[in-house]
Amino acid sequence: MSDNTAIEPTNVQTGAEVAAENDSTLPAPRNNTPAKPSWGGAIYGILNFVSLALRIMALATAAALLKEQLHFLKARMHDDAVRARRLAGHLAQAGVDPHFQAQALEVAASFERVAEASGELADAADGMEANANGVRDAHETEYGGIYETTQALPYEQPKPGFNAIR
Repeated sequence: MSDNTAIEPTNVQTGAEVAAENDSTLPAPRNNTPAKPSWGGAIYGILNFVSLALRIMALATAAALLKEQLHFLKARMHDDAVRARRLAGHLAQAGVDPHFQAQALEVAASFERVAEASGELADAADGMEANANGVRDAHETEYGGIYETTQALPYEQPKPGFNAIR
């Protein structure tokens, strides 16, 4: 059975009223405004141990995928350069104007430059992957034990900056 009576609001007291009424020794809150957001609180919500480790791992994975794709690009550009040189040779055998032969050779040289640049970029991506893995390993070494210990404790840990000297 449903009763359609309205629920009357109860008399809600503020912390100051409760403290005055109970003659408590607890300090009353100064005001009822929420705490001012801080960068520390925002960073704590975004960069805790697990999310930072996952972000570093994602960076290393992205670098590895980029390196792989750049190696494929390098191989393709080398193949395209060989084909462009072969085209220039066929154009020469067919007696085509030397201007078009030169353009085919210029395209081949451009493909080679792209292949070399993609190889250099792949080397940079390889270095980025190695550095990200190094950061991940250092992060795990430095904070992994602390994280495991705090997760094993039944007590809630204070937020970063709790012990900061102000």
